[in-house]
Amino acid sequence: MSQYLLSVHGSVDDPELKPEEMQSVFEAVDRFNEKVRAAGAWVFAGGLHPIEAATTVDGTGDQPVMTDGPFAESKEFLGGFWVIEAADLDAALDWAAQGSKACQGKVEVRPFQEEPA
Repeated sequence: MSQYLLSVHGSVDDPELKPEEMQSVFEAVDRFNEKVRAAGAWVFAGGLHPIEAATTVDGTGDQPVMTDGPFAESKEFLGGFWVIEAADLDAALDWAAQGSKACQGKVEVRPFQEEPA
């Protein structure tokens, strides 16, 4: 089986959900997570704090430089993710469609690179 990253993307232009709407999303995501676990596809998942909590580290020079905020000025951001195991891309896309419905956001699917032999 291959591993895939299902990343949830949001935008600063997305409407802010009311607390009761957010609770409904949390419950739907919990149900989706349980379904992924029950199918044996679960590897890891996590939600992220807002982009204001980000710190960017540039260690390419002599001394690392740390900057508050995301790497790029962008309207879009990563809100959370799942790492799953799936037989193929079609299976991963099916999981992504279900995850997208649960979290009410777009989900990008990317396969992990295979380990060198």
